Amino acid sequence: MNDGVNGVALTVFIIFFLAVTVVGFMAARWRKAENEHSLDEWGLGGRSFGTWVTWFLLGGDLYTAYTFVAVPAAIYAAGAAGFFAVPYTILVYPLIFTFLPRLWSVSHKHGYVTTSDFVRGRFGSKGLSLAVAVTGILATMPYIALQLVGIQAVLDVMGVGGGENTNWFVKDLPLLIAFGVLAAYTYSSGLRAPALIAFVKDTLIYIVIAVAIIYIPIKLGGFDEVFGAASEKYTAAKAGALVPAEAGQWTYATLALGSALALFMYPHSITATLSSRSREVIRRNTTILPLYSLMLGLLALLGFMAIAAGVKVTNPQLAIPQLFEDMFPSWFAGVAFAAIGIGALVPAAIMSIAAANLFTRNIYKDFIKPDATPAQETKVSKLVSLLVKVGALAFVLTMDKTVAINFQLLGGIWILQTFPALVGGLFTRWFHRWALLAGWAVGMLYGTLAAYGVASPTQKHFGGSSKEIPGIGEIGYIGLTAFVLNVAVTVVLTFVLKALKAPDGVDETKPSDYTADAGDPGVAVELPPATAGSAH
Repeated sequence: MNDGVNGVALTVFIIFFLAVTVVGFMAARWRKAENEHSLDEWGLGGRSFGTWVTWFLLGGDLYTAYTFVAVPAAIYAAGAAGFFAVPYTILVYPLIFTFLPRLWSVSHKHGYVTTSDFVRGRFGSKGLSLAVAVTGILATMPYIALQLVGIQAVLDVMGVGGGENTNWFVKDLPLLIAFGVLAAYTYSSGLRAPALIAFVKDTLIYIVIAVAIIYIPIKLGGFDEVFGAASEKYTAAKAGALVPAEAGQWTYATLALGSALALFMYPHSITATLSSRSREVIRRNTTILPLYSLMLGLLALLGFMAIAAGVKVTNPQLAIPQLFEDMFPSWFAGVAFAAIGIGALVPAAIMSIAAANLFTRNIYKDFIKPDATPAQETKVSKLVSLLVKVGALAFVLTMDKTVAINFQLLGGIWILQTFPALVGGLFTRWFHRWALLAGWAVGMLYGTLAAYGVASPTQKHFGGSSKEIPGIGEIGYIGLTAFVLNVAVTVVLTFVLKALKAPDGVDETKPSDYTADAGDPGVAVELPPATAGSAH
């Protein structure tokens, strides 16, 4: 690893960083609304984004710096098992084609800003809404932290910040500066900032991957050499393989399926979705978003290239930045580092906005200040978005990086437990609200305890996300096992509660709300009754 500062790469990185900073602040003037003091404007960009803006925003949202760094890092360390991210992003798009347009329609009709808004309106339960909101916030925090880990990995490879013995403030100063800029333009411009920056981020990533997938194999002697070197390393180390071993196939399959079910349960995915201007925009995006899966497959191959290039790092998360440092000319390494760095800024901004919207609408307004005005909501959301980023920054600076990664895996287990209430609620009102809450609690409890019992070479607890599936004996994804328990409890208790004629709550939606579009007669954004202070 380079012990000094790569001045050329750092200069290119800073130029791109300054450029997106300017774009971030200028975004406040982009499609400027008459009334900026509402969550619709600050937190959802005025619900005005068309097909391409939404496509870049969702791509910037879902394919993060963590994706850029961690997916090939998993392949570098463990072999083909790291490819699970490719099939799950293929599985997810037919899935979301069935329910995202329905969520957009009902949210547009009733002015829902978050998934918890919908759950409260559909089931008439503030308790269930609170559970979904808290889960979303908890799952998002370590995800934001991982974006900062991605920036830190790039800075480490460029030699910025000094060595391990450097004063902590000097060492972390570049990350603190990046965080401060991110916080400032997110506060100022809201969702419009990451929407504009996403154009720069995705363009850079596509350029870097296109160059890397052609240039690096040529320098290494071709793909035969790349795969041969990887196979030799896995055989010698007796860890990993070019093809998943039979013993790991249950883990691979359940992790891919569970991750696909969880991806659009994350608040930031829904925030980007609800920012679009029509139902048709969502449908179009589910058909063209798979282009990112092609990019992801090529990106994953960089893990094999890092092995063939002889990259030696103690932390696998540094493998790809180090590969770029070693293989590219310094100026293009700076472009690649900028792609990763900007790839962290876009999702971190959206995630902090999404978490802030959840707190504002489903905790502050529902339980603390029911009569809050739109301006007060916006102010609280802006402040909470700052606090969320501070929390993520503190997490990164005070804890080991593997802890951040494992807590993000735990977040995936948690967020999957909101699937029955959200997706189930979009298609049926049969589930009882108390049964959904009980199923959520069982899934959360089992998932957390099971993950707590998983050890790794570096951690005694929360060392991974796979464990033996009860009753089957195969090793599988804990989140999917917890989800099955969640659904089983929900179904059984629904039968029981309906038999006992337990009060079922008030549904403020009607069937036509789920297919309405922006241009349909009578469709207009309106505050749901619950946000106006009425009780369910």
